[in-house]
Amino acid sequence: MEDNKKNNQIDIQLSEEVAQGTYSNLAVITHSSSEFVVDFIRIMPGVPKADVKSRVILTPEHAKRLMLALQDNISKFESVNGPIKNVDGGQGPQGPIIPMGFGPTGQA
Repeated sequence: MEDNKKNNQIDIQLSEEVAQGTYSNLAVITHSSSEFVVDFIRIMPGVPKADVKSRVILTPEHAKRLMLALQDNISKFESVNGPIKNVDGGQGPQGPIIPMGFGPTGQA
């Protein structure tokens, strides 16, 4: 049984560059019959253009596993830190609601 556990382990490597992470404040999710595509985007206030910083492509099964893992982690987070402010994930007349008016404003 112990040998079977060792055979099922995966040695996951994390390079320094990847460990730094990439900040994203918007995710756009699309799908086909065979995959889900998650584009992570960073929107800056006052800048009308935003680039995709990272794209993750998942099978439907892995997308569902990701959703369940996020639900579990959010539940654990909220049990320690309190509820996360409810964000309306609804659709506006032109598509998904994109948060454009965020952050402090000021003048130089």
